[in-house]
Amino acid sequence: MRSVVFDVGETLIDETRIFGRWADRLGVPRLAFFGLLGAVLAEGRPLIDAFRLVKPDFRLDIETAAWLAAEPESLRESFDADDLYPDVRGSLGELRALGLGVVIAGNQPSSAGPALRAMDLPADQIHVSDDWGVSKPDPAFFDRVLEVTGHAPGEILYVGDRLDNDVLPAKEAGMSAALVRRGMLGYLHSGRPDAKRADVVLDGLSPLAGWVAARA
Repeated sequence: MRSVVFDVGETLIDETRIFGRWADRLGVPRLAFFGLLGAVLAEGRPLIDAFRLVKPDFRLDIETAAWLAAEPESLRESFDADDLYPDVRGSLGELRALGLGVVIAGNQPSSAGPALRAMDLPADQIHVSDDWGVSKPDPAFFDRVLEVTGHAPGEILYVGDRLDNDVLPAKEAGMSAALVRRGMLGYLHSGRPDAKRADVVLDGLSPLAGWVAARA
C-alpha cells in the first residue's frame, strides 16, 4: 500500500453542527430533524427527502443562496476546524510517518477545499468533487483518485463511512477499502451484508495506521 485516500463528511468532519444549523434554519427542533434524517436513510431514501418532509418545496440551491444572503458571515452548511473529528490529525500524521501518501478526496462543494486547507492537516493533497466535475460513486471519480496518487489501484486504500459511495465503488476500481463506523450512514451501513466487502471495518481512525502497518 502506498496511498491512503479519505472521504470528508463523517470520515474526517463531524457533520452534527451542520445538520443542527439546518434544523434551526428550517424551524424544526433538532432532535426531530435528526430523527427524520435517520428515518429516510434507514428506508434507503436520499438524505434530501428529510428536508422535503419538513418543507415540501425545498430546493437546496435556492435555500443555500437565500441562507448566504441572510447570513453571509456564518458557517451555514459549511464547516471549520471545530468540526474535525479528534482522531484525524494524529491518524493522518501516523500514516505519513509510515511513508504513505495521504490524500483527501470526497464529495464536497468547491468551498470545502479552502476550508480543509485552512486546517493545515497532515495531507499531501486535498480535492473535492465539485472541482473535479465528478462525484462518487461515479467510476470517473476513482479514476481521478488514481491520477492524483499516481499509484496502481492495488496500492491505494480508500477510507469512508458509506458502502454505496465509498467501499463498493472503491472495490470495483480495484482498491482496498475501509469502512468507518461513525455518522448516521457509517453505523447503518456497517450492519449491512455488503459491509463484509470492506477490507476492514473501524470504529474510528485511530486503529488505521496499525492495521496498515500490519499489512506491510
